[in-house]
Amino acid sequence: MTEFTLRSNQPAVGTIPEQSRLFAGHPVLDRPFARKAVFAVAGTALIALCAHISLPLGFTPVPFTLQPFAILLLGLLLSPATAFATLILYLAEGAMGLPVFSPHGPGGTAQLLGPTGGYLMAAPIAAAVTSLLSRFRGGMLARFVSAAVGDATLLFGGAAWLGLYTHSTFRAVASLAILPFVLSDTIKALAAAACAGILQSFRKSPVRPDLSRSH
Repeated sequence: MTEFTLRSNQPAVGTIPEQSRLFAGHPVLDRPFARKAVFAVAGTALIALCAHISLPLGFTPVPFTLQPFAILLLGLLLSPATAFATLILYLAEGAMGLPVFSPHGPGGTAQLLGPTGGYLMAAPIAAAVTSLLSRFRGGMLARFVSAAVGDATLLFGGAAWLGLYTHSTFRAVASLAILPFVLSDTIKALAAAACAGILQSFRKSPVRPDLSRSH
C-alpha cells in the first residue's frame, strides 16, 4: 500500500506562488523570472484596459477611471517587488507613446508630467504598499485595508503633484483631486479586495495526487 503525503507550501497572502502549476513543465515559463515577466506584461495590459474606462469630470482636471482598481488588484495579487516593477513597466510603456494612459490626456511624457501625472508616478509605490501590507494578514478586511492604504497613496500623490503643478493650496487641491473620488475609490478598493480573494481561492485549491504513477 502506497502512502501519499501532500506538502502544504502556500505562499504569504498577496503573492504569486514561486512554482505556478499553470506553467509547470514549460521550458521557458517554468522559470521564475519568465513567469514574473508574463505577470508584469499581463498586469500592464489590465491597467491600460481599466485606464481607458474613463469619464471626464467638468469641475476637475482629474477624470474618473477604473485604473486605481487595477493597480490595487495587482498589489493584492503580486509580490511587492513584482507589483512595483509592473507599474514601472506600465509607466515606461506610456512614456514611449503606447496608448496605455487614460484617453483624456495628451499621452506620452506630456501626460506623465501633466496635471494628473502625480497619480501615475505614485502608482508603483501604491501597488508595492498594497502588496506589502496584504502579506501580514489574510481575509477580506485585511485586503480592503491594504487596498485602502494603497489608494490613499495614489490620491495624496496625485494631489501633491497637482498642488505643485498649479501652485494651489492643499485645501483647493483636495477639493479637486481627493474629495471627489473618496466614495468611488472606496468601492474600487472593496472590489479589488473581493476579486483578489476569489482569485486566491482558486490558486489555493488542493492538488490531487497522480495515482497513475504509484507502484
